[in-house]
Amino acid sequence: MTQMLKAQYSERGPVPQAVIQAVPFERPVLQPGQALVAVLAAPINPSDVLMLTGQYGQLPPLPAVGGSEGVGRVVELGPDTQGPRIGQTVLLPVGIGSWATHVVAPAARLVPLPNEADPRQLAMLTVNPPTASLLLSEFADLQPGDWVIQNGANSGVGSYVVQLAKLRGLKTVNLVRRESAVAGVLAQGGDVVLVDGEGLSERVKAATGGAAIKLSIDAVGGQATMRMAAALAESATIVNYGALSGEPCIVTPRELVFRDVTLKGFWLARWFRVTPQAEQFKLLGELAGLIAAGKLHTPIQAGYEVAQIQEAVAAAAAGERQGKILITPTHG
Repeated sequence: MTQMLKAQYSERGPVPQAVIQAVPFERPVLQPGQALVAVLAAPINPSDVLMLTGQYGQLPPLPAVGGSEGVGRVVELGPDTQGPRIGQTVLLPVGIGSWATHVVAPAARLVPLPNEADPRQLAMLTVNPPTASLLLSEFADLQPGDWVIQNGANSGVGSYVVQLAKLRGLKTVNLVRRESAVAGVLAQGGDVVLVDGEGLSERVKAATGGAAIKLSIDAVGGQATMRMAAALAESATIVNYGALSGEPCIVTPRELVFRDVTLKGFWLARWFRVTPQAEQFKLLGELAGLIAAGKLHTPIQAGYEVAQIQEAVAAAAAGERQGKILITPTHG
């Protein structure tokens, strides 16, 4: 077996790649109820980077191993342990520290996944697809033919919003922050793709034929929230799930008071905390089926070994990317 490595950090700092490094560890001795899983793929999400800089809303105690989600293959079960069979592809528990060649996990918390599906796509199942699905379903009563507007449309969540909206018969206005990102969102199936900026509400009206937009999905905050608010119908909802601008959401009293626009927030970690496990597994199972069928996917820019963790985190934190950065350990 290849050397076991994990990407560990013992401090946090403004340069995320500077605080994390690959460290070796010995093959663990399993206890009853445990499984040893060889990690096949684990993404680097924006929230993972924010944990390294200390800016995320929930921080693990230090030292910690990076990585909040991923998939792997069961290689060993502890004594007297029932669980997915050896060789089965499984979804790793949320927050397990997936930037590693191997992890030890409670066997009962491993969710079997289709062995024939691309593990790189399955690796992103836990965070972005359910976030996109719930953003589309929990905040507005949308019917086929309705329009949704989102910014950060070339992000991981953004690409899933585009694809799930199309599968549900919804139309999307997709905002990006640079012209070079337009083509990629169009290729994902976006109906309208615009570069965010001045005169946005007029450009949205022209592109949609003046459609009444009832839902806005905001990943940016700051003035970007306000620009989308101005493009919404009366009594519409803005749901914020991120702050790529580093600024608080701005919505004027004109929108909140006179146009009855509502601003809400969404955090997937809280949804997992308060939602019954059966409901969680139902949603994850539906999304896994779409991924296995090739109906749901996201662009991948590159995969890195655990030993390349600093280079991988730097690539994930860079502003201009054309897809997700993954940790993809090689197993002999």
